[in-house]
Amino acid sequence: MSACLRPSLLPAPPPAPTWRSSLLFGVSSFSRKLITRASSTTSTTTMSDAAARELKEGIAEFYDESSSLWEDIWGDHMHHGFYEPDSSVSVSDHRAAQVRMIEETLRFAGVSEDPTKRPKNVVDVGCGIGGSSRYLAKKFGAKCQGITLSPVQAQRANALAAARGLADKVSFQVGDALQQPFPDGQFDLVWSMESGEHMPDKSKFVSELARVTAPAGTIIIVTWCHRDLAPSEESLQPWEQELLKKICDAYYLPAWCSTADYVKLLQSLSLEDIKAEDWSQNVAPFWPAVIHSALTWKGFTSLLRTGLKTIKGALAMPLMIEGYQKNLIKFAIITCRKPR
Repeated sequence: MSACLRPSLLPAPPPAPTWRSSLLFGVSSFSRKLITRASSTTSTTTMSDAAARELKEGIAEFYDESSSLWEDIWGDHMHHGFYEPDSSVSVSDHRAAQVRMIEETLRFAGVSEDPTKRPKNVVDVGCGIGGSSRYLAKKFGAKCQGITLSPVQAQRANALAAARGLADKVSFQVGDALQQPFPDGQFDLVWSMESGEHMPDKSKFVSELARVTAPAGTIIIVTWCHRDLAPSEESLQPWEQELLKKICDAYYLPAWCSTADYVKLLQSLSLEDIKAEDWSQNVAPFWPAVIHSALTWKGFTSLLRTGLKTIKGALAMPLMIEGYQKNLIKFAIITCRKPR
């Protein structure tokens, strides 16, 4: 079951005389409000420079270790698949479900396939080994640039692009999503497929996505969130915080936030056509399938060859299933457009 936050149902964004003033002051104002109610698992606040460096190094090392294993078993796409709710699927269906995730994301965001309106310049923020970028480049004929913290991923993504004749369309580099190496307003499609959960400062993350988006461009965020808090709640329950902490420790994640937090951040920047939906039921078969693949002989032997970080992540997979089943973890899509 899903719930959509349609623009007509959202509170009006705060007035701002210009886009630039909204970008500079909107996020900081909202951040101050969030700080007053932040808990150990719900935060858009910043961490110390040392902690941020340690987190970035951990993320890079985790994906340096694990990406070859994931590619060997699952292929190009390092993200959930999209399924019909309560469906039973075979292992062979999962790669198709990952491609369907891209298509359903584009459909939800209203990305046009009209040659005169389709995206021409795309940034893939948290690109993995470049699966989404290559797909979008082929689908739209677009130029795509991807950034990742993992040198291994960037190198592999560029190698795959060259091998598939796409080196003139897509390129990848090591880059920080919170300090993107791009000028303002460069991209008409800003794509973040399951990278937001790694961001220690959600306000800065959203601000950077907006900064590099061209006027009238589309921003897509597909990410793991925790459930929205009830009006009477200041924080998640202790057992919920403890479960998320275990997952954070395994996957190098900072504090989580809710879908509602993302929507408010986007509103604070006066972005338009804000929509959000809960796709948790549509990704339910994914984590059991990942566990099943790890328990095969190929998966098990490959896992042993990776490293301790990957093994630790594999052992935490049942925690993700628990989080989904208890309605704590939400798989969210949030999309919007930048004003013209």
